[in-house]
Amino acid sequence: MFEILRNLPDGSRILDLGALNGSFSLECVPRCLVARIDREWPLRGCGNFVQGDAARLPFPDRAFDVVIASHSLEHIDPLDAALQEIGRVIRPGGSMYVAVPDASTLSDRLFRWLNNGGGHVNPFCSAGELARKLTRVSGLPLTAMRPLYSSFEYLNHYYFPKPRPWTLRLIGNGSRKSIILISYAARLFDRVFKTRASAYGWAFYFGEIGEPVETESWSNVCVGCGAGASANWLAYTARVRRHFLGIRSYRCERCGGLNLFTPDPLVPPRATQPSEPAKAYRLE
Repeated sequence: MFEILRNLPDGSRILDLGALNGSFSLECVPRCLVARIDREWPLRGCGNFVQGDAARLPFPDRAFDVVIASHSLEHIDPLDAALQEIGRVIRPGGSMYVAVPDASTLSDRLFRWLNNGGGHVNPFCSAGELARKLTRVSGLPLTAMRPLYSSFEYLNHYYFPKPRPWTLRLIGNGSRKSIILISYAARLFDRVFKTRASAYGWAFYFGEIGEPVETESWSNVCVGCGAGASANWLAYTARVRRHFLGIRSYRCERCGGLNLFTPDPLVPPRATQPSEPAKAYRLE
C-alpha cells in the first residue's frame, strides 16, 4: 500500500476500511486526512477512528481520494453492500489498495481450522474474479497485482487462550521455533514440488499509483512482525548467513527477528546485484 501512500499530494483524503488498530501509521501521511473505520473499537489508541459499518459508510459520495482495505474484505458481511459503498465514496481518478487471503491455500485453511473460521466469512479463491468486481464497483482499472506469502505468525501462542487448543499443540503449541520451522518447511516444499504451501493471497492496486509496483514473489516473510522482503535485497545487503548443512538465515530489518531464508520463486539462488534493491514491505 505504501506505493500509493508515499505519492499522495498534500490534503489527500484516505479511508482505512476495516482498520481496527490501523493499516498504516499516520506518520506515513502527515499532510493527509485519514479516516479509519471498523465495527469494533481499537485495542489501543488509533487516531481519526470512526466506529461504523462498511455496508453503510457514514461519509458523503466521492469523499475519498484513496481507499485502503488491507486484510479486511474477508471479514465483512454483507460483502456486496460494502463494495457498493466503496464505489460510492471513492472519487473518480482515485486509487485503491486491497489485500485478501486466498481461501484455497494451506495458510488460510490452517488459520480457519485453528480459529473456528477466524471471522473469514468471504472465501476468495479467484484473484481475477475479485479484481473485476472491484473495478466494476469503483470504476478504477487494475494497475498491478502481487502475490502475498504467509509468515504463519498467526500461530503464535499469545493469540490463543489458555489452555492452548489441542489443534495448536499438534503443530508446536505456538512457539517461535515451531513457526520458523513451519514457514521454512512450507517454502522448501513449494520449491521441490512447485506447490503454493507458503502462499497467503493477493494484493491489488487500482487507479493512479504514482510509482511502479514490485510484482515479483517475496516469499521470505518475518515470523515475528509479518514484514516481507525480496530475497535479492536480503542477499545484496549481506543479511543472509549460512549455517550447517547449507541452511541460511537472516534477521528482519523491521523487528530483528530470526528467520530461515529461501530464494524467491522463479528467482535464481545466486542472483546478481539488482539495480534497485527492493525494500521490505508490511504484509500482516
